[in-house]
Amino acid sequence: MKYYDRIEFADQDEIRRIQGIRLKNTVYQATASRFYRGKLAMAGIRVSSVNQAEDITSLPFTTKEDLRANYPDGLLTMPVDRMVRLHASSGTTGAATVIYHTSNDLNSWAGLVARSMHAAGVRSWDVFQNMSGYGLFTGGLGIHYGAERLGCLTIPAGAGNSKRQIKMLKDFKVTVAHIIPSYALHLGSVFDDLGINPRSLQLKIMLIGAEPHSEEVRRRIEAIYGVKAYNSYGLSEMNGPGVAFECEAQSGMHLWEDSYLAEIVDPKTLEPVPDGEVGELVLTTLCREGMPIIRYRTRDLTRFIPGDCPCGRIHKRIDRITGRSDDMIVLKGVNIYPMQVEKVLMSIPEVGQNYVIELERKGYLDQMRVKVEIRDEFFVEDMRTLQALQQKIAGLLREEILITAKVDLVEHGSLPKNQGKAVRVVDKR
Repeated sequence: MKYYDRIEFADQDEIRRIQGIRLKNTVYQATASRFYRGKLAMAGIRVSSVNQAEDITSLPFTTKEDLRANYPDGLLTMPVDRMVRLHASSGTTGAATVIYHTSNDLNSWAGLVARSMHAAGVRSWDVFQNMSGYGLFTGGLGIHYGAERLGCLTIPAGAGNSKRQIKMLKDFKVTVAHIIPSYALHLGSVFDDLGINPRSLQLKIMLIGAEPHSEEVRRRIEAIYGVKAYNSYGLSEMNGPGVAFECEAQSGMHLWEDSYLAEIVDPKTLEPVPDGEVGELVLTTLCREGMPIIRYRTRDLTRFIPGDCPCGRIHKRIDRITGRSDDMIVLKGVNIYPMQVEKVLMSIPEVGQNYVIELERKGYLDQMRVKVEIRDEFFVEDMRTLQALQQKIAGLLREEILITAKVDLVEHGSLPKNQGKAVRVVDKR
C-alpha cells in the first residue's frame, strides 16, 4: 500500500477546505485558555472573522517567551484533570517549555507518526529500534507510539549504551532504527572499535532527526550502515516528531497540512516570503484540543520546496532545517550558521565524525576556532601532511563563511561525545 491514509493524496483544494474548518475550530478552542483569550481580544480578533486558511495572517504570533511567561498551564483550554500526558522541551536554547496532551491529542499524534514512518517505507512487519531518549523528550514516546500504531515490533532501547544498542540490532535482526544523526556517526565508530561491519546488520532504514544536520551527514550515515536515511522534523511545541517527514523519494519533508498550517516568513519583517526562499517556519496546530498553539515562531530556517514530489503526495514539502534565526553567529560583521561549517567539514574525507566550533576573544577581536577530529588513517606523524590538511580545511571554510577560522586537528575520539543532541558551538567570549 503506497499511502497510509486517504488524506495523503488529497488535492490542495481539499486541504485548504480542511484547514479552514480546523483553523476556525482551533481559534474557538484557544479562546478557552487564559493566554489566548487575552491575546486575541487585545488584537481585536473574533472567532467569527476566521473562516478560511488565508485568515491565519490576521492572527497574532506566539513565541517561546509567551509559553515560558504562561508556565505552567496558562495555555490550557480545559482543566488539568482532562490531560493525560505532559512533555517538555530539552531546553537547549533556554528554559524548558511544557506541553500538555489529552487522550485525543495523543491518538492524533500517533497517527501522524505512523503516517510519517509509512511514507519513509516502514511497514508493519519491520522490527524497529528506538534509540531516542524517553521521558520528557518527545522523540522517544512520540516515535514509539507511532511505530506501534503502524504495527512494528518496537524495541524501546532509549539513548546511549552503544554496545548494548549494537547487540540488540544484531540479536533481534532490527530493520529500522530511529537515531539522532550525531549519535549515528558516533555509533559507527563504536562498530569500528568492536571490529563489526555495520553493513552486516539487517538494517535497511534509519529515521534521523532531533538536530539540524547537513546532506553530507546523511550521506555519511547511509555509507556507514548501507541504509536509506530519512530526514524528519518536529518540535515539542507541535507535539514532537511527525510534523514533517521525508518520503521514499528523499526530496524534502512532507509537512502534514491537515494537522499543521505552515507559513514561512522573513524573521525580521514577519512578512511571507515566496515559495523557494528561505525564511522562518511558523506553525499553527489544527488538531490539538488540550493546548492549541497559533502562529508559533519556531525560529527554524527552511523553505517551501516548489513543484511536485515524485511520490504523488500533495502536502507541501519543506527543505532540511539550515539553522535557527536565533543561533546565528555574528563574527567580524559576517552572519554565519553552524550548519555552514558542518557542510564543509563533512565533505572532507579525512575528517572524522565529531567537531566543535569555539568562539574566542583575543584582545578586542573575536575569532572562530574549529576543532576537528581526523580519521585514524590520516592522523600521521608527518607535520607537513597535517599542516596541508589544516590549510585545506581552513581554505574551504573561508570560501563558505567568508572569514578565516583557526583549525585544530585532533585525534579520533578526543572531543567530548554527546549521546543526546550534539553541542556544536561553545562561546568562550
